[in-house]
Amino acid sequence: MSNETITIRLNGRIDSGNAAAVEQDILSQLEGVQASAIVLDAANLEYISSAGLRVILRVKKSISDLKIINVCSEVYEILDMTGFTEMMTVEKAYRVVSIEGCEEIGRGANGTIYRIDQDNVVKVYNNADALEDIQHEREVAKLALILGIPTAISYDVVKVGESYGSVFELLNASSFSKILATEPDKMDWCVEEYVKMLKKIHSTVVPEGKLPDMKETVLDWATFMQDHLPEAAGKKLMAMVEAVPHDDHMIHGDYHTKNVELQNDEVLLIDMDTLSVGHPIFELASIYNAFVGYSELDHSIIQHFQGFSFETGMTFWHKSLAAYLGTDNERKIREVEDKARIIGYTRMIRRSIRRKGLETEEGRAEIAYWTKELLELLDTVDTLLFNINELELDAVADNLQEVQDFIDEHLTAADCPLKAKMQIGVAVEEIFVNITHYAYSPKIGKATIRVEVSEDPVSVSITFLDRGVPYDPLAKADPDVTLSAEERQIGGLGIFMTKKLMDDVVYEYKDGQNILILKKNL
Repeated sequence: MSNETITIRLNGRIDSGNAAAVEQDILSQLEGVQASAIVLDAANLEYISSAGLRVILRVKKSISDLKIINVCSEVYEILDMTGFTEMMTVEKAYRVVSIEGCEEIGRGANGTIYRIDQDNVVKVYNNADALEDIQHEREVAKLALILGIPTAISYDVVKVGESYGSVFELLNASSFSKILATEPDKMDWCVEEYVKMLKKIHSTVVPEGKLPDMKETVLDWATFMQDHLPEAAGKKLMAMVEAVPHDDHMIHGDYHTKNVELQNDEVLLIDMDTLSVGHPIFELASIYNAFVGYSELDHSIIQHFQGFSFETGMTFWHKSLAAYLGTDNERKIREVEDKARIIGYTRMIRRSIRRKGLETEEGRAEIAYWTKELLELLDTVDTLLFNINELELDAVADNLQEVQDFIDEHLTAADCPLKAKMQIGVAVEEIFVNITHYAYSPKIGKATIRVEVSEDPVSVSITFLDRGVPYDPLAKADPDVTLSAEERQIGGLGIFMTKKLMDDVVYEYKDGQNILILKKNL
């Protein structure tokens, strides 16, 4: 035989008294075999002296690909201090941990987390050959901690059944899932802390090349879907994903309430192996699936996975999305949710098909439902991008209050003085009503309102955009307000008041859009 890997077990002690016999035993096992690699299994090796090290060195010289595995800490220390860990692969023996009867406190795409005692938890990986996965997660968790994300760092690697696990210290920690299930009155507190952590993650810039780009993963999903959607829909899905710009900000990738822990009044993020960079829409899609998507047709799934009801998951998702976007405007919340659902359904369809979903009646029903929802969304949504400072709606007078409420939310967040709020409210009414009268009449079209607050100096800019007929409301001459009532013409005061109340009003027609900007110093 040739190109064979031979495993040889080392037992007891190897010292000056038996080194020659051990070497002879190794040579006899290799006799007649053209081995390309040798694995020395040291699970039963208790002691090694310099004589034993010379035996290993001679074997190494004859066969370069030599690895020693299952080395106890005492023997590893000898191999390390003598440089053997630099010459060859030396793997420590792993402490064996049982999870029988242990509480499951978290679950992610690649593993499940169990509490093994009051102070410690272990993440057991789904992949039986998980050592590389464990090393990756330890590295990205350290990176996250350095970048300011509070997380637990694994301090030990253990053997759990046929797989491996990472051990973390999480003293008396409780997951947000457990809190929501046992203390429902803390829903709003959980939402606040959950969103605070999410915004911290998304505001963290990651050095180039340190984490994978989630966009590349989503492009793979969209590519897979080309064979499972009508041609036009498949092309539109691909084009929308491709249009999402590269983003070096961190996303967690599996951000649900089992992966957020409360420990001694500190909120910690766990299960870090899915860390990546990318646009937040990719994160929101994953969150939607965790609380709604996967359980949409079978509400027992979230009960089993998170420990709370589908209704609780729906409420938590809606409240969290509203808090993340900083608005209670249902139209805005639904707009972003629909974008997240496009990515969410794409992921679930692909996942089900790859898991033989098309071969079962239940799987086919799921895929058919998700595909129907996805196609309806692709008919109405043209971009995956969103701006939390923008609201798009029909340019009709009935929507004026919604526009004013949306702007008022941003003004309140900026501590806008009451007088300035009133003045802005008057100007907003005049401009939006103008758009409803002139932009699309007699048809109905869309208007976009964007609110931006600057800090130096503190000011607010409110931009109105529509694709109606070109119309410059500033082109008309100001009315002569010195004339008597008998001499004055009816109308024309709205734009005049707007210009007087604002510090600046600017109009332009560009790229097929009317663009009017109100500016007010606060």
